[in-house]
Amino acid sequence: MSAQGPGARMQTIGEVTVDGRTLPIVLNTDEERVEIRVDEHVALLACRLRGTVLSLNHTEVPAALRGKGLAEALARAALAYARAHAMTVNPYCPFVATFIRRHPEHQSLVDAAFRG
Repeated sequence: MSAQGPGARMQTIGEVTVDGRTLPIVLNTDEERVEIRVDEHVALLACRLRGTVLSLNHTEVPAALRGKGLAEALARAALAYARAHAMTVNPYCPFVATFIRRHPEHQSLVDAAFRG
């Protein structure tokens, strides 16, 4: 895990290519989000990690970065992180919930209590 700033806890959990540049996808536990920084912009997936459950709450991509696949990259990285760490997910974010429905290989990650 790499740190940036006093007390920051950040871990690279993937990467994405944007406009020919390979950028890290970072789990920022202090800010409770998965993020991709592109120049002065930050695309993010707000999340909450409690025990073995990762709640995926809200995806936000700045207008300048839309259409570059960043929301999908954030979802894929968060789901891969959950799988690699034997976690379940609660996809509160409509984008992530739709992504999981369209990619059923991730359905097994959804917490049984969330599925109801």
